Amino acid sequence: MDGYMLMRQIRAMVQGKQIPAVALTAFAGEMDQQRALLAGFQMHVSKPINPEMLVQTIMSLIAGR
Repeated sequence: MDGYMLMRQIRAMVQGKQIPAVALTAFAGEMDQQRALLAGFQMHVSKPINPEMLVQTIMSLIAGR
């Protein structure tokens, strides 16, 4: 099972509840980003990523809840 399938299953189990999720992946193309968003991730971040940038990304996602 890949992360996209896992996220779809999680979203199906928690219908109506917002659980923040960031797709952290080596796949950085526009289609990869769309695939992640369609699977239920709110944000798509490609590797490599600076750890501080990752923390900022997570904080912005949580703040937007």
